[in-house]
Amino acid sequence: MQNLKLKKITDFLWEIPKEGKMQVPARIYATENMIEAIRNDNALEQAANVAHLPGIVNYSLTMPDIHWGYGFPIGGVAAFDVETGVISPGGVGYDINCGVRLLASKLTRQDLQPKIKDLVNSLFHHVPTGVGAKGELRVSIEEEKKVMRKGATWAVKKGFGSEQDLEYIEENGCIDGANPAVISPRAYERGRSQLGTLGSGNHFLEVGYVAEIYDGEAASVLGLELDQVTVIIHCGSRGFGHQVCTDYLEVMNRAVQKYGIELPDRQLCCAPINSPEGQEYLQAMCCAINYAFANRQIIAAWTRDAFEEALQMSPGDIGLRTVYEVAHNIAKMETHKVNGKEMKLCVHRKGATRAFAPGSPEIPAAYKSIGQPVLIPGDMGRYSYVLVGAEGAMENTFGSTCHGAGRAMSRHKAKKIARGRAIARELEDRGIYVKASSRRTLDEEIPEAYKDVANVVDACQMAGISKKVAQLRPLGCIKG
Repeated sequence: MQNLKLKKITDFLWEIPKEGKMQVPARIYATENMIEAIRNDNALEQAANVAHLPGIVNYSLTMPDIHWGYGFPIGGVAAFDVETGVISPGGVGYDINCGVRLLASKLTRQDLQPKIKDLVNSLFHHVPTGVGAKGELRVSIEEEKKVMRKGATWAVKKGFGSEQDLEYIEENGCIDGANPAVISPRAYERGRSQLGTLGSGNHFLEVGYVAEIYDGEAASVLGLELDQVTVIIHCGSRGFGHQVCTDYLEVMNRAVQKYGIELPDRQLCCAPINSPEGQEYLQAMCCAINYAFANRQIIAAWTRDAFEEALQMSPGDIGLRTVYEVAHNIAKMETHKVNGKEMKLCVHRKGATRAFAPGSPEIPAAYKSIGQPVLIPGDMGRYSYVLVGAEGAMENTFGSTCHGAGRAMSRHKAKKIARGRAIARELEDRGIYVKASSRRTLDEEIPEAYKDVANVVDACQMAGISKKVAQLRPLGCIKG
């Protein structure tokens, strides 16, 4: 990657010029301080490879949390003309509709701190974590089909949360176009027992508080104030989504041959959006999107139960409400202005978040004046951020921004660095009580395994694609 040409466009934007069979240039949002570390990762080559795909519009884009992924880099955004472009499972990722929900409460840090261990233990009891974790909730095949079609709406109808939650979820917790008939028996099997489970790896449920406010007006609109207790839920479509991706990578590998699509990397396998294979993947992906919406809705409901049990308080006194929920592994049909003209596009966001500007019709009415909330989790030892979408995103990134800190080292390297250390004790000494399903998870997820998310969000703000509203700091966390 050292030989890849990289041209500086502004202090926050770099470009790999179009060459060879690239259809468009690749653009990378990052500061000068970040770019050298990014150059040492194969992700830049992946960004250039994405630029080869048929029908890609304007640029192959990457956000400042860029790092290596399957086919597309994580932190990648690519929009394709719906008539001439392709859809690629590698551009969505294995964890379809992995996303983040933010809950805010009526409690303050001072209220909660003496009871944080009880609360974390209660959360660990209520929300199953770990690889292949199974929940208490078991659904029949017919109910599973309803989950695929209805998403979080299905969960609310089953008593998990309220209609008010739905108002503050991207797509209101249910996307159109799901077709359970295109889902494999193996995906049905893997999904049946995993609703309401957190999963493993970087998935977590974190209790924290509002530590800093940067935009008082936007914070007020979101109902956030200093020292207020918050909860972040970060997870996705579990084994169900993973299996959907696995199944359709096989379909797309055949489609590449069938349609004569030339690829620089077979992990970019894809199909024309309007082809039978492309349409079938879209229908299957929508099933997984809705599964993930339902999963987070159930976890949010069990989080409320855990608070009541640990704190011995009523739901009204705790007041846990959904501030917003965003997706960051998804491909969606959206209309954007390209060279002054409106175009219907299939926007892939893999490890990137939708960040629509103020006034966009997709934003909840209560937030229309400030822009779409954007939730950016960091690592378990430092901080996370709440942002809002900005005009720059609509002009330059198809309404997108970063999704998190982005890994700074591999899981293998993190485990090596953590060897001989007591990570849970180190965090507790810093006032953060952490419980995980395995020692291995804690070692892989040590804070230094991630970039400093403050640098990532600052780069996005300086580039004008999103704006900082508040910083959240952790008090306790359960890890998968």
